[in-house]
Amino acid sequence: MASHRKSRPTGPRVAGIRTPALATAALTSVALLSQTANATPSDDRPTLEEVEKKVDDLYRQAGSATEKYNAAKEKTSKQRKKVDTLLDDVAQRTQKLNDAREELGSFASAQYRTGASVPETATLLLADSPQDYFDQNQLMNRLTGRQKTAVDDYVTQQSDTMKKRREATESLETLTDSQKDLKTAKATVQKKLATARELLSELTAEEKARLAAIEKKKQQEAARKAAELAKQQAAQEEAERKRREEAAEQESGSGSSGGSGGTGSSESGSSTPGTSTGTKAEKAIAFARAQIGKPYVWGATGPGSYDCSGLTQAAWKAAGVTLPRVTYDQVNAGTTVSVSQAQPGDLVFFYDDVSHVGLYIGDGMMIHAPKPGAYVREESIFYDGESSIYSVVRPG
Repeated sequence: MASHRKSRPTGPRVAGIRTPALATAALTSVALLSQTANATPSDDRPTLEEVEKKVDDLYRQAGSATEKYNAAKEKTSKQRKKVDTLLDDVAQRTQKLNDAREELGSFASAQYRTGASVPETATLLLADSPQDYFDQNQLMNRLTGRQKTAVDDYVTQQSDTMKKRREATESLETLTDSQKDLKTAKATVQKKLATARELLSELTAEEKARLAAIEKKKQQEAARKAAELAKQQAAQEEAERKRREEAAEQESGSGSSGGSGGTGSSESGSSTPGTSTGTKAEKAIAFARAQIGKPYVWGATGPGSYDCSGLTQAAWKAAGVTLPRVTYDQVNAGTTVSVSQAQPGDLVFFYDDVSHVGLYIGDGMMIHAPKPGAYVREESIFYDGESSIYSVVRPG
């Protein structure tokens, strides 16, 4: 049957005639030899481009996992503090409960000593006089009232203590879950980084040199893009400066008593040197510059090393502004602006999962902690292509 037939060779034809097997093999060899220098000696080995893409993807995934680790770590820290507070509260309430229990015991002893368990008629017979009976009865009435208050207090203390114990138990369970998430995120980061290192270690010296050349070309393209953005922003600033000058001239010509010649800030609300926001941005940038050369370490917040969001958080903290710990929250900690409107101090976020962030310093450049094995550095915001930019946020 047709299904048992061998597949026919698909070698090239010359004038409608199939070439001999030897010629086919020769042509195949020529085709293989004519492949680019990126071809690898073994079909099992990926090409250099594939290695580069895989390593970049792994670093990006590690960055995303790092932010999840940071979030889990922050949640775990907060939950641990909550648990400690609850346990302290439970201990205090337990002590109050024990005190209330002792008070009830003292009332019971007092009743026993005054003969509360003896029937009323018998008590009257035991009393030396009607006045003695009256005195004993008054004492019992007072003990009964105070005892009722003590019982109510005890019941309340017991209910509150049980409630706090349940809350502490639930918080402990949440803490355990957070610790599991933290452990999982940490393992994910380590696995991604280990795989990336393994791929890079398998490259030959020649392949590493070619990979470096590819990276250099990417950096040159990123620098070109940054220069274009710098020119665009400079043109926008010049146009804005002229607009303010014209507005000042018109105000002065109209006989206005102000004559101050400008507002000091554009209508768009952008910050200018000397304003509060501008001063804070300058402080944040100054701090970030001082960190250049320090290693990227995932999960680090300084002072000896940083990850991306740890650096931006520390930079703005130096300016007196508190940012959330992770990129997912930092991206919502201000006003979103377009890339062309980016100003020094703004946060530039990358990738659809918002897993990376850098501090914009102007002229299309930023300071960021790039990835494992790298150091805090200045780099074009187009370092991974224009499409990688997710948004620009001005901290508020």
